[in-house]
Amino acid sequence: MGDHFALTENGITPPLRWEEPPEGPVLVLLDQTRLPQEEVELVCTDVQALVAAIRSLAVRGAPLLGLAGAYGIALAAARGYDVEDAAELLAHARPTAVNLEYGVRRAVEAYRNAAPEQAPAAALAEARQLHAQDAAASAAMAEHGERLLSELVTGGGYRILTHCNTGALVSGGNGTALGVVLATHRSGQLRRLWVDETRPMLQGARITAYEAARAGMPYTLLTDSAAGSLFTAGEVDAVLVGADRIAADGSTANKVGSYSLAVLAAYHHVPFIVVAPTTSVDLATPDGSAIEVEHRPANEVTDLAPSPLGTQAYNPAFDVTPPELITAIVTENGVVAPVTAERLAAVCG
Repeated sequence: MGDHFALTENGITPPLRWEEPPEGPVLVLLDQTRLPQEEVELVCTDVQALVAAIRSLAVRGAPLLGLAGAYGIALAAARGYDVEDAAELLAHARPTAVNLEYGVRRAVEAYRNAAPEQAPAAALAEARQLHAQDAAASAAMAEHGERLLSELVTGGGYRILTHCNTGALVSGGNGTALGVVLATHRSGQLRRLWVDETRPMLQGARITAYEAARAGMPYTLLTDSAAGSLFTAGEVDAVLVGADRIAADGSTANKVGSYSLAVLAAYHHVPFIVVAPTTSVDLATPDGSAIEVEHRPANEVTDLAPSPLGTQAYNPAFDVTPPELITAIVTENGVVAPVTAERLAAVCG
């Protein structure tokens, strides 16, 4: 039998699932490039198809990339492909998100440590275990994050600004930053969710707004450049973002535009909170300068607002926020505040 997941509790199609039809195992992905207009699933029968889906952003978000990497190894093993080659392809499909390599490594180690006849099943079991652990991490982060907000924000209810997409479509559970927002909504504490468009791929406008609408949250969409006016008007109580890689000193790589929000938040004395599982922490990366920032194709920018033929575009997928601009990092193991290398290492155990 395959893993037949029902709709998530918000009525959202799960972003990833393993199926075992008669013709052989497949990995089924919700194509997030097609949201919100339509829900279309991609069926990956080999690692090359999965790598293409990762690079095109059909499957995206740090925790989910970790799951995709692990299930990709299980797929290669079950289909009889070269697992070592698959690991090399998957681990380098996108360079910034550390979870992708982490998920690949876990499944590969399980595969290598098992008897040959049991190796494919061992890789799949490891992927499923990582999936369950990520769901549990989402629940724990929501609890820690909601408690932290109650300590930092007074006045009854929260007006939260978020960037990119960090909900059920990037994890095995309810997500990271948006998982915390969902918890505040369910407890009646969410006054307003401010959703950045998140250019150029519009993950906020397309996907976060989609998730917020399904959950019945009070939300408002804004252009990225309008965030400053919200702070000036005193309309933001906290900024919550996710992370694709957190260096040992607490420097955090997240969707481009996050650093700008951190600067605005610091100037306006508004908490800037990163919500991410410990699998996004890379203690082998000493600081922000050592994080490789992925640069995406120019057409993602030039196609958004048609530009003259030959226009060049600067299109980093991420930027890096230094620890001194981060109020706290919320993990499944607890809250890191203030953000220091020692406290971060301790929470990672």
